[in-house]
Amino acid sequence: MKDRSTRLRERFCTALGRLGVVLLLPGLVMTGSRPAEAQAGNAIIVRSDRGGYIGQRDQQISTLRAQGTRVELHGTCLSSCTMYLSLPNICVAPSATFGFHGPSRNGQPLSPADFERRSLAMARHYREPIRSWYLNQARYTVSGYHQMSGAQLISMGYPSC
Repeated sequence: MKDRSTRLRERFCTALGRLGVVLLLPGLVMTGSRPAEAQAGNAIIVRSDRGGYIGQRDQQISTLRAQGTRVELHGTCLSSCTMYLSLPNICVAPSATFGFHGPSRNGQPLSPADFERRSLAMARHYREPIRSWYLNQARYTVSGYHQMSGAQLISMGYPSC
């Protein structure tokens, strides 16, 4: 019988695997619940993340910030995944693709007050000039994405991986 901490760790790693996240810990890489050989360090490598709920991502980002975890964005980062851009220990691969859009409820419009609140929650995770661009343009797209490359973000001051 597995102890509680082992079950929680496995659930956490499985959830990360569903998000396309690889967690690097000293001497171990965990993708989903499968360990493999790894480089040393404390980092999360995002290769394919389609987004999710703003509140859940906000909590995850708060935890990563408090732990000083490095986050490397490679591949596709859509929707709430772009909130990682607020982390101080972030890097972006030039070939990465980012997709920005406004908040919705499963593609359905929100009330004006909810739309504003959630848009501002997203925007606070972006540096200028992305924050202004998001608030003035990208948030009004709720079907599809405004795409931006990692190279474009790097040219705006984000560190390259």
